[in-house]
Amino acid sequence: MKALFGYGRIGHIIEIALDGIENEELRDPKICYQYIKGFIQDEQKFYLLLDEVQFMPRFEEMLNSLLRIGNIDIYVTGSNSKFLSSDVVTEFRGRGDEVRVYPLSFAEFFSCYEGDYDDAWGEYLLYGGLPQAVQFSSERQKMEYLKNMLTSVYLKDVIERNHIQNVDELDALLDVLASSIGALTNPTKIANNFTSEQGSNYSNKTISNHIDCLTEAFLISKANRYDIKGRKYIGANLKYYFTDIGIRNARLNFRQQEPTHLMENVVYNELLLRGYNVDVGIVNVYDKNQEGRQVHKQLEVDFVVNQGSQRYYIQVAYDMAAREKQEQEYKSFRSISDSFKKIVITNGTLKPWRNEEGFVIMGMKYFLLNTNSLEF
Repeated sequence: MKALFGYGRIGHIIEIALDGIENEELRDPKICYQYIKGFIQDEQKFYLLLDEVQFMPRFEEMLNSLLRIGNIDIYVTGSNSKFLSSDVVTEFRGRGDEVRVYPLSFAEFFSCYEGDYDDAWGEYLLYGGLPQAVQFSSERQKMEYLKNMLTSVYLKDVIERNHIQNVDELDALLDVLASSIGALTNPTKIANNFTSEQGSNYSNKTISNHIDCLTEAFLISKANRYDIKGRKYIGANLKYYFTDIGIRNARLNFRQQEPTHLMENVVYNELLLRGYNVDVGIVNVYDKNQEGRQVHKQLEVDFVVNQGSQRYYIQVAYDMAAREKQEQEYKSFRSISDSFKKIVITNGTLKPWRNEEGFVIMGMKYFLLNTNSLEF
């Protein structure tokens, strides 16, 4: 059993790791409750760090009892197969808060990387930001770690928690999602592809449920489509991104390294980490075809980014050197009549600048390494 005490600004700290054999007796909720309560002998604030809580049966009752003590803050970690953030709302009746912990951002990764920006960016784009992967020195260690994390931790938790029997179908679904980051899709479209290509009866309902399971386990995130002119959500198609790009690459055995899609995934994760709400934007326009007839088109804006009264429209482009590419990225912006800032993020180290139309163009380096980069 281990109790660590710190005096002064951070108060008293009690740390218990329930997966350790030395703490086996503390897995009994009544014994653990009395053990913790015994340390709280003054009115100062105490901080309880309880790790691997799934080793304790009826841990919810023990934690609810501790919450009645006025001068204790409780921080709990546990396996996704036993304890998710959604359970906090259910089990603790409004007395618990979720603290979302993301993989390392690129700025955090770069702060401990021994090398220049270009090397760090290449490494991050391949192996992602899980802290343990960053600590390994060899490529083989990083690859094996990420593959093991995916199969032995993420997928194992998802399968155990949700009692999934058709594991092969879940594996195939994960391959599809990993191969199509940044592409619009939906469970019905995926189910149709399974039927036509593999003769599978993997239903859209089951696929939707499995996607929800992967989302709850923080393996992937969903980005909804938003009609910018119509000011409404469109539920037909969504985009899916991986919470850690290294895990995505490990799933595909480090193949399919499309730089634009990987960049888009990194930008999406960075925006979430900064506290923004992020959607995929569409703009409905009418244009003339080669015969001069008016036709309806949907133009895409990679991300519609909101935080309170702030909004940004963001396009992600690997290379903006060609005039045709510039026109492609700018056309969506030109069709948006409001005055919110419109930003193009490109690969490289370009410092931000405004073109004659008022659109901001900035390099990925500036965007990732400057917390307030969208304020330029």
